[in-house]
Amino acid sequence: MNAISVFEASNNLMGIIESTIQNSDTTIITSDKGSVVMVGTRYWEEMQETLRLLQDKRSLKALLKGHKHRMLGQPMVAKTTAEVFYDLQN
Repeated sequence: MNAISVFEASNNLMGIIESTIQNSDTTIITSDKGSVVMVGTRYWEEMQETLRLLQDKRSLKALLKGHKHRMLGQPMVAKTTAEVFYDLQN
């Protein structure tokens, strides 16, 4: 994670954007009024998807169950495609 002033950002905006995209960097741009965070679109979309999944109680429950099984060394019983998508079939 890089932190730079708004003055530095304005002098090298294209370079900062390219570095953020190529290196998956997170750049904090600071000013007297506060800060903003620059991230690549791909990383932003991944964060949004993670937040969406964590807000879905069913997905969160399944995720926590999977972590628990893995930590205990227990195998997970896989569901069939039909079982996973049962609500979309009719």
